Amino acid sequence: MDHVILHSDMNNFYASVESLYNPAFREKPMAVVGDPKSRHGIVLAKNYHAKQYGIQTGDPIWMAKQKCPDIIFSEPHYDRYIHFSQMAREIYEEYTDQVESFGLDECWLDVTGVQDLFGSGKQIADTIRERVKFELGLTASVGVSYNKIFAKLGSDLHKPDATTVIGRDFREKIWYLPADMLLYVGRATYEKLRSRGIKTIGDLAQTDPSYLEQLLGKNGLMLWAFANGLDTLPVSPTGTRRILKTIGNSTTAPRDLITEDDIKITLYILAESVAERMRREQFCCKGVQIMIRDNQLTSFERQGRLQSPTCTSQDIFYKAHELFNRNKPENPVRSLGVRAIQLITREYQQLSFLEESVKRQKQEDLERAVDNIRSRFGHFSVQRGIMLLDPILSRLDPVAEHTIYPEAFLKSKT
Repeated sequence: MDHVILHSDMNNFYASVESLYNPAFREKPMAVVGDPKSRHGIVLAKNYHAKQYGIQTGDPIWMAKQKCPDIIFSEPHYDRYIHFSQMAREIYEEYTDQVESFGLDECWLDVTGVQDLFGSGKQIADTIRERVKFELGLTASVGVSYNKIFAKLGSDLHKPDATTVIGRDFREKIWYLPADMLLYVGRATYEKLRSRGIKTIGDLAQTDPSYLEQLLGKNGLMLWAFANGLDTLPVSPTGTRRILKTIGNSTTAPRDLITEDDIKITLYILAESVAERMRREQFCCKGVQIMIRDNQLTSFERQGRLQSPTCTSQDIFYKAHELFNRNKPENPVRSLGVRAIQLITREYQQLSFLEESVKRQKQEDLERAVDNIRSRFGHFSVQRGIMLLDPILSRLDPVAEHTIYPEAFLKSKT
């Protein structure tokens, strides 16, 4: 028997929540934007009126203003978004204990075993939409299918406030759609597919999977399976611990990074954030990846392998700094990112009494002590001496900022 899976996506979530607190936003073009003083001045979310002017998530504020001179901007209030996200989840959990979040505004629900109680998948979806509207004052689009990928696609197809069912007759319903409507087909992947004449989901489904593997690696096989309705990924039960594959953080600096000290300060801040989160999650990493974006908005990533698995900021910084020096951009740097890759749990870390391993353990013990001090007295209670060189650059508290990272970045396609 097929599973019955729902994907609920609350429409224009940030903008819709802000409109509840300020009804004047409802009938005018508006967007939730980051802080331009920190050079985070981009569109995080927009309402449908703004969308009609071609405003997109990720647009700089100046570009949004250029597209629509009358647009209204609102600063984000993440505490509000968390509150409404939790209330929506409470509604979902009245129907099933299999609820898996995909960002603050989206969830998958497996309702296979509850149809005798609540009706068909479509009936449950319609009921949830009505409850979200009546109880929260928001609207949601819900996709219904026998797998997660098509349920997600269904919620994207018709907005706002709609239920879309994609069953086994999916070929006539979705194969004509652009391939980038399929989850995990990002901008770069779609351009690569388009350059080979693979433009629609149907094109992707009918391409030789071995050719897709050659073109995209294992992801090619995965996308071929998704396009053919062969996704078998289960909806995780409520409360399941998320499996982390990488841990990273990035920042747009308050000014261009030009000097060596500018780069070091920023890389140390990011490395400390990544290492602290790894220790908290009981991980070590075997590699480090950096992201560099210059002031002409050209970006690229580079990665390297570590000699031994680590969870210390010192090791992560050294590798990140080495990667940066080998790949310095010609222009000043606008944004930097550091990511720990090839994660392993600490229980699988090989123990050693070699001098290098002993030094690494002492460094880890020292950084854990700093974690404890910062948890009690705040992030800035302990800082490296280099941070005193530039109080503005070193002002970033990456641990606090990463707790609620804008959904525009969390779910952005690459």
